[in-house]
Amino acid sequence: MAKTYLLEIGLEELPAHVVTPSVLQLKERMTKFLTDARLDFEDIKTFSTPRRLTVQVLGLADKQADVKKEVRGPAKKIAQDADGNWTKAAIGFSKGQGASTDDIVFKDVKGTPYVFVQTFKAGKTAAEVLTAGIKDVITKMNFPTMMKWSTFSFKYIRPIRWIVSLLDDAIVPVEILDVTADRVSRGHRFLGHDVEIATALDYEDDLASVQVIADADKRKTKIREQIADLAQAHDWQIKVNEDLLEEVNNLVEFPTAFAGDFDTKYLTIPDEVLITSMRDHQRFFYVTDTEDNLLPHFVSVRNGNTDHLENVALGNQKVLTARLEDAAFFYHEDQQHSIQEYVERLKKVSFHDKIGTMYEKMQRVMVISAFLADRFGLTETEKNQLHRAAQIYKFDLVTGMVGEFPELQGVMGDKYAVLKGEDPVVGQAIREHYMPISADGDLPKSKVGAVLAIADKVDSISSFFAVGLTPSGSNDPFALRRQAFGIVRIVRDQGWDFPIRQIETAIQKELTANDATYNLDFAKQTAPVADFLTDRVKQWFSNHKLRYDIVDTVIKGSRQDIREMFKAADVLNAHQDDPQFKDTIEAFTRLLRITAKAKLDAGDLTVDPSLFENDAEQKLYDAVEDLKQKVTSTMSMEDRFTALASLRPLIVDYFEQTMVMSKDDQVRDNHLKQLLTIAQMVNVMGDLNQLVVK
Repeated sequence: MAKTYLLEIGLEELPAHVVTPSVLQLKERMTKFLTDARLDFEDIKTFSTPRRLTVQVLGLADKQADVKKEVRGPAKKIAQDADGNWTKAAIGFSKGQGASTDDIVFKDVKGTPYVFVQTFKAGKTAAEVLTAGIKDVITKMNFPTMMKWSTFSFKYIRPIRWIVSLLDDAIVPVEILDVTADRVSRGHRFLGHDVEIATALDYEDDLASVQVIADADKRKTKIREQIADLAQAHDWQIKVNEDLLEEVNNLVEFPTAFAGDFDTKYLTIPDEVLITSMRDHQRFFYVTDTEDNLLPHFVSVRNGNTDHLENVALGNQKVLTARLEDAAFFYHEDQQHSIQEYVERLKKVSFHDKIGTMYEKMQRVMVISAFLADRFGLTETEKNQLHRAAQIYKFDLVTGMVGEFPELQGVMGDKYAVLKGEDPVVGQAIREHYMPISADGDLPKSKVGAVLAIADKVDSISSFFAVGLTPSGSNDPFALRRQAFGIVRIVRDQGWDFPIRQIETAIQKELTANDATYNLDFAKQTAPVADFLTDRVKQWFSNHKLRYDIVDTVIKGSRQDIREMFKAADVLNAHQDDPQFKDTIEAFTRLLRITAKAKLDAGDLTVDPSLFENDAEQKLYDAVEDLKQKVTSTMSMEDRFTALASLRPLIVDYFEQTMVMSKDDQVRDNHLKQLLTIAQMVNVMGDLNQLVVK
């Protein structure tokens, strides 16, 4: 008969951001435990609040399945001596299986008799299995931060205060430190009381009776509905931020949404400041009208019922008002100073004590961005906008507003720049140079912002590498991997040509020529920085589940151009299932293997048709000459692959009719030049020798 098992871990209030991942981890650990223990079940449901992590196992088998198996031992000639007596090998084997020599039978395996023993292991009851293993399920969980309490050495996310462990209506014994499992759970801290859980299936209803909505999804739905009701009642628009909703949901056990107000005078402050104050600092949802204009109202969620809700709203209003007063002060105070004053202050602000000041960083970025602007083909207007942005783009770091609200760096730079009369494109670039701020965050929308973002990130990576502060293992305190991944994503988004090593070398020369190295030795880090960026391209492909051999092919190409890597990967991925793909790649890799050993001047690949010895050489030569007229730098990778693939039958005929490594040096070199010409066109796609074709 199927059973239900309930495990509730009662804790001190958990940080909101760990509640959901922790209960999912508990589910995974319970799943693995039951699977490894051969205890079947139908489903595992999760419940979570700030004070509890719970799993409810449904359709649990009442016992493990019995295990019957036949185990093979040594061959008969080893198991018995010449007189038919059992040897030590047979005796030891049977004992090892919990049997005796009386249980041995012989069976032929491919004509040779072997010893066999049949074993039987009765399945344990669900209660026995759970009693033996649940403690490990609880104690071996991992969390981002751990703590000890009282005099115990045991570490956990927060102190464990109670445990409910029920198999249907029976308590399953579990003891951790001074906490012994029983059927008593705790209700809402202010509205409820302790409650006995009658059976494992009664859990949700029993907690509801003490003002705890244990199902996180139901709690979240309730909050969403309450916010919608407030919006409808006041004719407001409320965009529910899903991350904020998740956080708020994990802060409450019985949610009640309510509205509050703030003075309209604060609407003169930029919306971003108001929203940051409400959303990030107070966990409020902001309110707009139908035209998306911010209104002087907010919506918050209380962990409780509607009693004295007006007082709760007033208390929240007071806290928000104090925050907005600070913001208003800094906003008006910051405008009393010029941008140049702020830039001068950056001369005394350290970027890093081993690297130099923020001002010196800006000087390097000016040089890098100017170089990239030329390479990426920005217009003169865009170059001028980029130059101005690079001159000032970090100035807001020393403003009072960013000092109080660090998350607004870049945003306030944009706002203040425009207020001081700067080109809006310059302001936008200041805002966008931080992008993307996460692995999948938004990318810059403007070319000027995209170039500034790349230049800033290139400088940060190169500077930290130059002083030996490189990421190791999971340690990356300066977020260099994220910045490098950002470069890769921006380049891909903009479609810019970006040969990594070539650009790194050119940037170093530009910095030296402009006396902007500030005693940092960038040259010795060219290869490590290039490899670091290339690894981020590989990471992008891995995230998108591309075949490993296609990834190796494009990554190990000779030019290592980010744009070309993406284009080549797209083409190879698109054609990998073509009927002729295998034959085409094999033809290419054959000529690549031969030419890899050629000791010729790659700059002089003039082929002499008068040295041809068969028609296959002439036909391949004519086709390649025709192809050379079509293959240009602007040709798409798809068209390039299709054009090169058309050479396959000619290459096959060429190898069938031609002795490439002729004894005549002149003829041999002519052959190699002909093949090297094709190899150079093929190598743009990467190192095709890495492809696995079947």
